[in-house]
Amino acid sequence: MEKISYKLPDFEGPLDLLLHLINKNKLNIYDVSITDLLNQYMEHLDLMRENNMDVASEFLDMASRLVEIKSYELLPKYEEGGKLKEELQGQLLEYQECRKAAEKLSEIVSFDNYCREQIKMKADTTYKRSHEPSVLTAAYISAVGRGKKNLPPSDEAFSVIVKRKIVSVSSRIIAVMRLLWNGKPFRYSKLFEDSESKSQMVATFLAVLELVKGKRVRVEGDGEYTQIQMMLRR
Repeated sequence: MEKISYKLPDFEGPLDLLLHLINKNKLNIYDVSITDLLNQYMEHLDLMRENNMDVASEFLDMASRLVEIKSYELLPKYEEGGKLKEELQGQLLEYQECRKAAEKLSEIVSFDNYCREQIKMKADTTYKRSHEPSVLTAAYISAVGRGKKNLPPSDEAFSVIVKRKIVSVSSRIIAVMRLLWNGKPFRYSKLFEDSESKSQMVATFLAVLELVKGKRVRVEGDGEYTQIQMMLRR
């Protein structure tokens, strides 16, 4: 028995095929069932193969895209799938508007018409689209945030570093030697009682280590921290 063949219309791309299926089945672009659309889309691709028609890669890419959206819808939470579906709906609506505009132009434009040279016209830069206040607020905050990234750091950002007094170890070595110059023992903990900053305390500690290492100062005491004594080596 001879196999019945069908004459399939030519489509310029996968979006053209999807619009054809939506209009044919009277579906709503804003609330289209991805499952139904995918099944019909795959059936049409099978018909194209049966009629020995080459299926372009862009049609196969759209098929994988529909399968991905459907897989997300099977999950309990499919925010990612919702975004992909909204993106596809936006592309279908834009393509539909472009196709309507092309149909209107085809009625008034033909190759037999004479076209004059392009005339220089002053561009109208007035923004005429309308947006919700929340969208404008979000865009403004985003733009301000990106601008601040390119600004140099403020003076306050460096105040903690620049305004901090740096105490050298050599200055603290001199201070410790002056305290021990009379030859009398000096309580180690007393060195830190008048410290004005952490930098001075660290410098004092390093100064004591340098003096002990150079065998200029002796530290004695096995008891508590407050009982440790320092004295000059003779």
